[in-house]
Amino acid sequence: MCNYYKIAGLTVKMDTYGTAEERARKYICGDCETPDIVVVSKWEKNKKLLPQISDDLGEYLSTGSDFYRQLLDFNGMMLHASAVAVDGRAYLFSADSGTGKSTHTALWLQLFGDRAFILNDDKPALRLENGVWYAYGTPWSGKHDISADIRLPVAGIAMLERAEKNSIEPFGGFEVIQRLFKQLNRPMDVDCREKLLELLDRLLSDVPVWRLRCNTSPDAARVAYKSMSGKEDV
Repeated sequence: MCNYYKIAGLTVKMDTYGTAEERARKYICGDCETPDIVVVSKWEKNKKLLPQISDDLGEYLSTGSDFYRQLLDFNGMMLHASAVAVDGRAYLFSADSGTGKSTHTALWLQLFGDRAFILNDDKPALRLENGVWYAYGTPWSGKHDISADIRLPVAGIAMLERAEKNSIEPFGGFEVIQRLFKQLNRPMDVDCREKLLELLDRLLSDVPVWRLRCNTSPDAARVAYKSMSGKEDV
């Protein structure tokens, strides 16, 4: 189904179906003659290479990949992360699938109650606008489809690791570049890769990045919040 959507502050034209179309409904806007992005799914061309994937999932993944590739032209990119909002700021937790990103942000919801909500539980869009990095909810939001059509400034990013004790420290150097790059949507096109690396370099210059070692106790959220927010009180 072809519709116009407002996603990450941009007008997007997308002809899709199934899960991709259903999750995009909350982003529908009026028709626009000149959309910023026209999403074209490549699933029909590529599905023979991935016969184990259903058409519905393939379409969902393909539309997301094309949107995030074009987002690079608007100083934006996708970070594989669970993004939780507290008091009008976004805190992002990134790691490989299965590490516990959603489990950790659920602790923030328990800790902060009505002050917190999930902005996007899997693939938030990040955009640099007028010198400020913002996180956006998008229709590409993981298996549980938890996302909000909202833009918030990014307070910080934490690379999450499982541990018995909770601790957090600033994270920099070549290792953080490697780990963050692994969690980005990485187009094959050389020019797109160059844009992505330029944006990543700017992100690391502008936004604090932390290494968070944590367990699943409520104290994990307190430890993370105090350092990432710079506030002693929760």
